[in-house]
Amino acid sequence: MDLDRGSSSSNISTSARANPERPVRHGALYQFTQQNLPACKPVLTPAAVISTFLLMGLIFIPVGIITLRASYSVVEIVDRYDNDCVPEEYRGNKVAYVKDNSIPKNCSRFLKVPKSMRAPIYVYYQLDNYYQNHRRYVKSRSDRQLLDGLGYNDTSSCRPLESSNDLPIVPCGLIAWSLFNDTYKFSRGPSELKVNRKGIAWKSDRNHKFGKHVYPLNFQNGTLTGGAKLDPSIPLSDQEDLIVWMRTAALPTFRKLYGKIEEDLEEDDVITVNLKNNYNTYSFGGKKKLVLSTSSWLVLDLMATQPTRLGIRKALLKAFLADKAYNTDYKASTSLHYHPRSTLT
Repeated sequence: MDLDRGSSSSNISTSARANPERPVRHGALYQFTQQNLPACKPVLTPAAVISTFLLMGLIFIPVGIITLRASYSVVEIVDRYDNDCVPEEYRGNKVAYVKDNSIPKNCSRFLKVPKSMRAPIYVYYQLDNYYQNHRRYVKSRSDRQLLDGLGYNDTSSCRPLESSNDLPIVPCGLIAWSLFNDTYKFSRGPSELKVNRKGIAWKSDRNHKFGKHVYPLNFQNGTLTGGAKLDPSIPLSDQEDLIVWMRTAALPTFRKLYGKIEEDLEEDDVITVNLKNNYNTYSFGGKKKLVLSTSSWLVLDLMATQPTRLGIRKALLKAFLADKAYNTDYKASTSLHYHPRSTLT
């Protein structure tokens, strides 16, 4: 017996030496790679599935009601002006109209307040069919230049708008070049409604992405002017309209914050808007809209997006959960060869 045991152990050691790369069949690592570790595998019975769906539905009902109420508390005025602000004689060739600097672009609009709007009232401009997420457009910028200015010379990513007249452009690239340049002024009766254009950009962008000692240089001085011009005496960190514009949108329809009206507006007030229709969206079939909106505690309403109506979504989700629970119960009660895992289908 001892000889057999000795010969057996010697055979094992010889085999181990002959196959040094063969894994040892013990230990947590081996058990993990072979998926042999203990695991919880619950059996989904019809009662458990139905109870889970109903519980989730009961949770989402009050959440949906609260968010729906908050969403509908937002008062919004949307006015599309790109077509109406083109004179009749130029409506057959809108591109020629917007490119001709000798033609005045002044336009007046009248907005009626449907409900009382409590300050602050956010002023947005909305662009439709504008693809800021295009790959070449998104890449046409230099984040290092925005932060360090002329201290960073590699602006090849800004091509073809990295220099003009043999001088560097600050800020360079297509995004900055196409800065939105329509302007708005508001009045209620004889009194002007002042628009606060401070604090509209993210604080992190102002402090960490745009230099406090970087000033515009040679901007919009080429033969082809894209959008708004920048004040060369103001650092980029204080030019918040540029900072807002440089945060590109993911979708072709987007809103960007223009400013805030810090006065209450009452129901049936008539707001006069004197605007300049400078920005060219006609060459690509885009649309321009002016939006006045209050806010709620919903974070998504505070961003420059359209109202999300989260309450409606949660109500639809609750209906889906209830339907799923009903179908699960129906399958369980009608199947002759029922298996618990069928509740997952």
